[in-house]
Amino acid sequence: MKFYESGDSSKPVIFLFPGTCCLYSSFDHILDGLHSYFYTVTVSYDGFDPNEKTEFYSMEESGYSETQHAECEKIEQEIKKKYGGRIKAAYGCSLGGSFVSLLIQRKRIHIDHGIIGSSDMDEAGRLVAKIQSSMVVPFMYKMIHTGVLPKFMQKKLNKTDEVKKELYNGFLNMFGIGKGGCPWITKQSIYNQFYSDLVTKVQHGIDVPGTTIHVFYATKMGKKYEKRYCTYFKNPDIQRHNMQHEELFCCHSAEWVEEVKKAVEGDRQ
Repeated sequence: MKFYESGDSSKPVIFLFPGTCCLYSSFDHILDGLHSYFYTVTVSYDGFDPNEKTEFYSMEESGYSETQHAECEKIEQEIKKKYGGRIKAAYGCSLGGSFVSLLIQRKRIHIDHGIIGSSDMDEAGRLVAKIQSSMVVPFMYKMIHTGVLPKFMQKKLNKTDEVKKELYNGFLNMFGIGKGGCPWITKQSIYNQFYSDLVTKVQHGIDVPGTTIHVFYATKMGKKYEKRYCTYFKNPDIQRHNMQHEELFCCHSAEWVEEVKKAVEGDRQ
């Protein structure tokens, strides 16, 4: 696991957590905007960093060997070591929202503002999680490894209108599609990340003194997600956007930066 820091270190610290199978570079398009207000630390998960040979093991459960440490533990150690155990904010893109939730509920470090980026926060039992993860891996592995979209998907993309095309291209950019591929990412890392995300339970009614949880809720995902956020978090600050999953982050970077700034500074109209 690596942590990529940038900006003016005298400014408040924000940690940035990528989505499923996404690289730390998926945040590149918003860093300049964030640097006006924050010192940024982008998390690069085990198994997904081009500059080290590691494998993703688990979000929260550590294994028996020396290499099988949970990602949460490593993130907490970094925050304790470099930032005195407390940071101003954390933004979780999709899967990253589960990481932000877990770090807040574990209470081993303190985050003043946790921002959940239209995360689905799906959960499943171990058997269903194994089946779902096994089905996803072959397709995701080939696409991420080669950096090429399957032909049937490329054909479909070519036929969509410009608005949808912009959204799809934003997503593909997060996965590194069209950038030469990511041959260092293993099937095991992809499987472990999917599986771990499904079986790791987020508490209900998370409420930590001094922490505000903000949710960028993409209303086009459906009402069940708003209910889910209200189940997991006590009194979350839900900001509704008439968009698809992570569309604000992918396609409207200036607006996204403004929303993050407002959340952290409490500048709500």
